[in-house]
Amino acid sequence: MEDKIKKNPLSFQLNVDDFIPASNDEKQSLVVMRESVSFWKDGIRRFRKNKIAMASLTIVLVIVVFCFIVPIFYPYKYEQQIKGSERLGPMQYSAAELEMKANGEKVFPHILGTDQNGRDYAIRVMVGGRVSMTVGIVASLLILIIGSLYGAIAGYFGGTVDLVMMRIVDIIYTVPDVLIIILLAQTLKFPLRSLGEVPGFGWIQRLGPNMVSMFIVFALLYWVGMARIIRSQIMLLKQNEYVTAARALGASGKRIVGKHLITNCIGTLIVTTTLQIPSSIFTESFLSFLGLGVQAPMPSLGSLASSALNGFQTFPEKLFAPAFLIFIIILSFNLLGDGLRDAFDPKLKS
Repeated sequence: MEDKIKKNPLSFQLNVDDFIPASNDEKQSLVVMRESVSFWKDGIRRFRKNKIAMASLTIVLVIVVFCFIVPIFYPYKYEQQIKGSERLGPMQYSAAELEMKANGEKVFPHILGTDQNGRDYAIRVMVGGRVSMTVGIVASLLILIIGSLYGAIAGYFGGTVDLVMMRIVDIIYTVPDVLIIILLAQTLKFPLRSLGEVPGFGWIQRLGPNMVSMFIVFALLYWVGMARIIRSQIMLLKQNEYVTAARALGASGKRIVGKHLITNCIGTLIVTTTLQIPSSIFTESFLSFLGLGVQAPMPSLGSLASSALNGFQTFPEKLFAPAFLIFIIILSFNLLGDGLRDAFDPKLKS
């Protein structure tokens, strides 16, 4: 057996044994296969692993069922006034209802009691939650549409266009929203009432001038934050090669913004809109608490909490019920938005 020649450690001569081709078994041991996934599939998979976000999504779905589906089958209506049932406590019955029960008739209990007008309070909390969530979602969609388009145009064209558009945004930031809502509600009160009597515009009469004014203010003022976020995203994306290729192929600015840039901001848009919903719900509840919300007898969580202050010492549950629902809705949407951000933001990938 031949003795192995020892190499001088100070020599620069290469070792021939280091260049022997690897065997098939050695090659297979180095191969690490990973399933190819899309952006959305990867984001959904990461979202499902977030237990807090999944719990928040479940709570949001339960609230949607509670506010939108349960009132359809509930035996009382939110505007229904039951004579002799004023100011009942939870699970209480009026004298007439007790007599009906004594005669063998079935009477559905007032789970949260009734208000000073004899209206079932549970159904009013459900409908109030429906109104608040509807206002929050519609306002967030308005903010999404206006803010994304405005920010995309400013970010894409840049230069003087961006400078002028962003200075307008800075000016809008200084406008007091509550004062504008009060002024619009007073200015548009009679024109909106006249418009509500026109066939096809009855929803204006049901919502009232205050609520319509609130939607107008959301469309006029609250989109500026969305515009700034999308502008910053567009200014980064427009430097990519695919935008340069689209310009070289003769694509118009409108097509580049709509087809390429905004499409690649979908993740940011979803997360920002989800986080905007609780902010809009809180704003609506705050304004309704001040009496600038929906028109009676339509309830809102803010107006229910405001009216419950008068009898707080006698019926504290009348205040706790809408306040607790506001708390749960805002907390769930905030946690859901955080989970979506963690799942779809590439910068947060581990």
